[in-house]
Amino acid sequence: MMQRETVAEWLERPSTNNFVIGVIILNAIVLGLDTSDTIAGAIGGLLKVIDRLCLMVFIIEIALKLFAYRLGFFRNGWNVFDFVIVGIALVPGAQSLSVLRALRILRVLRVISAAPRLRRVVEGFIRAVPGMASVFLMMAMIFYIGAVMATNLFADSFPEWFGTMGRSAYSLFQIMTLESWSMGIVRPVMAQYEYAWAFFVPFIIVTSFAVVNLLVGLIVNSMQDAHDAETEGATDAYRDEVLTRLRAIEARLPAEDSEK
Repeated sequence: MMQRETVAEWLERPSTNNFVIGVIILNAIVLGLDTSDTIAGAIGGLLKVIDRLCLMVFIIEIALKLFAYRLGFFRNGWNVFDFVIVGIALVPGAQSLSVLRALRILRVLRVISAAPRLRRVVEGFIRAVPGMASVFLMMAMIFYIGAVMATNLFADSFPEWFGTMGRSAYSLFQIMTLESWSMGIVRPVMAQYEYAWAFFVPFIIVTSFAVVNLLVGLIVNSMQDAHDAETEGATDAYRDEVLTRLRAIEARLPAEDSEK
């Protein structure tokens, strides 16, 4: 009878992990090719066979992990993510629902766990979420105030851009991204409202340059903190290893004669 420890050891091998990641990438490529009507018409049957084989590999992987780790399987976030994605693929009618079927492409995100640099980016982003929430709240307040002002100022002459709160907020978002903001929106508005620049220029300075750069700074600092923590952990592990070796060498040395 196959022991759980043996299965767990086999699952944790780099070769097994690389094979699963290869299947994930293959499945992602197949799903991408399946979006082309030309390719799907030519080799659609082969793509379906490969897709089902990949799904079988995923199911076997999940089953082996459940056997090896039991309830400990659900303590790993990536395992839970894989379980949900595979479960969606097994839902009756999932093959006919494009949205559910397309969600399997998200399994390619498991590649992050195998790439330290990508993992550091994700860790930095997660660390920045609390600070980003405060910035997003401040951004929402700025957009709300700006949308109210823009609706009151420009709704009569430009209802397609500022006729409602929703339209004003979307137009301000376009302005914040600097997408055709000058010739597309601001200059036509200034043709009727000469001093409209007094509203738009401060809004761009606050949102595009101040708040957005603040978000970037938060993410960069969080990535640096994650890198420092990883470096510190590696240094501590190396120091402990060196101390262990020194103690082992000291234990092998003959005891000095205390009577000299």
